[in-house]
Amino acid sequence: MLKPFHIEGDVEAGCDEAGRGSIAGPVFAAAVILSPHFRNPVLDDSKKLSIKKRQQLRTVIEQEAVAWGVGVVHEKEIDQINILNASFLAMHRALDRLQVLPTYLLIDGNRFKPYGNISHSCIVKGDGIYASIAAASILAKTHRDEYMEILHGEYPLYGWNSNMGYPTRAHRRAVLEHGPTPYHRRSFKLLDDQMRIDFY
Repeated sequence: MLKPFHIEGDVEAGCDEAGRGSIAGPVFAAAVILSPHFRNPVLDDSKKLSIKKRQQLRTVIEQEAVAWGVGVVHEKEIDQINILNASFLAMHRALDRLQVLPTYLLIDGNRFKPYGNISHSCIVKGDGIYASIAAASILAKTHRDEYMEILHGEYPLYGWNSNMGYPTRAHRRAVLEHGPTPYHRRSFKLLDDQMRIDFY
């Protein structure tokens, strides 16, 4: 069972992102505040869950969380400010959407740009330790996957309904054969070293 709190008595928001390693599409982040009484034995790091379980938990979290928000930073912004800053910005935008102001933030990972004057802790692999971060990981992942499936309808040759924009061999082969789309991150390495293409 994941831990409910980092510091007892605080209103804690867990934060996590999805899509940082993708070469196409935006980065999503979520912030979730859970009730002290929230318990779910299935809740875990989104990467450890099946698609079906993630979707089921998304419904539970959105219905039962004290507050939740999702933030998005699109590929053009990512290219301008870099993926690390884009991840921080997506978390800030998710926090902006919370209807309840947290008093403490739990951040998945080892770095974060402070949000206002709210104290925070960075926890490596926190989505497998704290319930609120795990909940945030599920919302970030499911909301982003849903968005990438929409983009797949616009550009079906790149397989975004299955690779979600991550650099699989098939995805990179599609970039080589058909060129990059407007949703590809131009600041990222789109091809393997063995592949060559002029993007411009």
